[in-house]
Amino acid sequence: MQLPSLLLSAAALLGTTVLASSAAHDRQSTTTTTTTLTLRIPASPPVLPNPHALPASTRATLTALGAARAAPLSAANTFVFRDVPAGSYLLDVHCPTVGVMPLRVDVGLRANGDRDGIGKGEAGLEVEVWETFRGGDWGNKGAVVPVSAGGADGGAVVFEARVVGGREYFMERSSFSVLSIFKNPIILLSMVSMALFFGMPKLVENMDPEMRAEWEERQKENPMNAVMGASTGQGVNPLGNFDMAGFLAGSSAKADEGSGGSGNGKGKGENRKKR
Repeated sequence: MQLPSLLLSAAALLGTTVLASSAAHDRQSTTTTTTTLTLRIPASPPVLPNPHALPASTRATLTALGAARAAPLSAANTFVFRDVPAGSYLLDVHCPTVGVMPLRVDVGLRANGDRDGIGKGEAGLEVEVWETFRGGDWGNKGAVVPVSAGGADGGAVVFEARVVGGREYFMERSSFSVLSIFKNPIILLSMVSMALFFGMPKLVENMDPEMRAEWEERQKENPMNAVMGASTGQGVNPLGNFDMAGFLAGSSAKADEGSGGSGNGKGKGENRKKR
């Protein structure tokens, strides 16, 4: 009579052990599997006052080493990535009208699997998000992006991406304006020179006689008048008869030597006659 009772108690103990081990295994699997990420595009006036105006072709990509995921734009202006395992990811939003700041998303195990709070995934994973920059070191993190738990569209972790500006694919043709000509410094200098050229004679004619005589005396003392005299008609230009070719050939120097030699010969003859 004791043998059946012992067998029953042993079977019950074995069943309890199997159920406890399976429950522990299920708990471990649920705390180390995957989570869901939801990226939201907020309103950013004046670039994007209404997020619902985003094109339907807008999509987001979640890229890791050797793996890539893509999510389309939902009706709530969100991108939902489901079943995301632990790892470090680069999140990009591809939109033809606006530019969105890329994000670095780190999904890792919690220190305490029973703790709930901001940035904690539904499957025991902790999510941290930073802004990142193209061409920089992966360890160079930008500003921290706030992360919240929950989401009406099924996302366990929700965060937002910052819109940085609009995209322009066409350059506006510059219009021609007559006033733009006067902005050229060469045109301004030429206009000032023309005003001085045509206005100075008028000023000299209307000048006081005594002041005009004093001005003319100072002009005569100017050393540049000897060079510019021929062009102004105030005198003979001393450089007008200058022979550049003869000067370079040395003819003027030889002529001076010949005239000097003949003068020396005449002086010697006169000295002999006097003796």
